[in-house]
Amino acid sequence: MNAALLLLADSRLPAGGHAHSGGTERAVASGAVCDVPSLARFLGGRLRTSGALAAALTAAAHLQASRTPGGNAAEAGQESPWMRLDAEVDARTASPAQRDASRTQGRLLLRVARRVWPSAVLDELARDVPSPHHPIALGVAAHAAGATSEEAAMAAAYHAISGPATAAVRLLGLDPVAVHRLLADLAPDLTTVAAEAHSAAADACPGIHLAPRWEALPAYSAPALDLLAEQHARAEVRLFVS
Repeated sequence: MNAALLLLADSRLPAGGHAHSGGTERAVASGAVCDVPSLARFLGGRLRTSGALAAALTAAAHLQASRTPGGNAAEAGQESPWMRLDAEVDARTASPAQRDASRTQGRLLLRVARRVWPSAVLDELARDVPSPHHPIALGVAAHAAGATSEEAAMAAAYHAISGPATAAVRLLGLDPVAVHRLLADLAPDLTTVAAEAHSAAADACPGIHLAPRWEALPAYSAPALDLLAEQHARAEVRLFVS
């Protein structure tokens, strides 16, 4: 395992991830999450829907970073590959509140990654899409840090459950050891999701000499999470941004 993966998945990375609950705050307010068993169901569902989607998109961004030749696509009269991939993420993110949160986290991660792992491809992404969706920023950052596509997918899958788990501890005062036991129990599912995400991204981006088929990427949906995000965006009192 690349050591950079640990840095990317660390909640202490100063990229603003601690400010987002991934829907947990509104789920707690609605009563859907109230204890450890209900949190386990919430995290499991989140991993297999939005987490799996984020993992596949992150792996796709990593593979695109591997094939990007550099240079200014606009000056060459070509559409930026990052703008195309970013549009694919947009199309798979139904909730405006979710899109805003993803772009906020992506922008902050991109800013941090450019300082920690200076890279021409990170600079290219920042030029073409200053506020990319979080999976794109994460995939490119993982590439710049020397991680593999599957490791990048693993970081995305872990991010999808670790942040919400930490938020639940803060919101409900749950036993942090019990919550980390939940995360440990989900480890096999994390491995499966990351492997499936890498496979799906590799199928959509088969090689440097073939054009990517981003439309073939998964499009998992989680309507309940979308509704929670929209409710949270309209809430007058919030501890977390999303």
